[in-house]
Amino acid sequence: MGTAAMLRAAGVGVGDEVIVPAFGNVEVAGAVALAGALPVFADVDPVTYCLDPVAVEAAVTRRTAAVVVVHRFGRTADVGQLRGVGRRHGLLVWEQGESEASQDEIARRRERAAYLDGRLRGVRMPDGGDGHTYQQYVVRVPGNGRPDRDAFARALRAKGVECRVPVKIPLHRLPEFRRCASLPETELAADETLALPVDASLTKRDMQRIVTACNALGGLLQPAF
Repeated sequence: MGTAAMLRAAGVGVGDEVIVPAFGNVEVAGAVALAGALPVFADVDPVTYCLDPVAVEAAVTRRTAAVVVVHRFGRTADVGQLRGVGRRHGLLVWEQGESEASQDEIARRRERAAYLDGRLRGVRMPDGGDGHTYQQYVVRVPGNGRPDRDAFARALRAKGVECRVPVKIPLHRLPEFRRCASLPETELAADETLALPVDASLTKRDMQRIVTACNALGGLLQPAF
């Protein structure tokens, strides 16, 4: 069952609010709107990039009917804490999962992630945590925010390393969902995150090329004053 259909089946509709992340997942916010409800954005945890339970609780109003929890990049949200918020406020808590992969594919991704963890310099590597499946290997490019991250990405592509910006614009900044919201972790993540290749098909030579290209760009990572 899709998110919009699930919300409608649960009685969520016009006049209700549904808390969702602003860090990507435009289809989730769209599904809330399709059900007739209003998407309300809460901030994310800076480690998992999933909804922060404290931020979710702060966003609850008398009109809040549900929370849509989205698992990101192979990390799972703190579902226990989020369900606790739901129980305290009588909210539906719905989980939006990611596409599944075989255990063999996940194991190979983890091997490649471990290789990057042990060799990359100058970027902040993802916190693996328990059960990380590395759907994406998302690093932080610190420095002067988006200009440094974007320059870093362009330089990598010029060296033949495919990389992508996971979320270019947070949803609360898009015209169709524009909200006056204070989401500092979401905005910082949108400015600093970059997904490096970690596909199960990558060879050791591919991984060496990624490390060499990234480590050669350390000069981009100094803050600009």
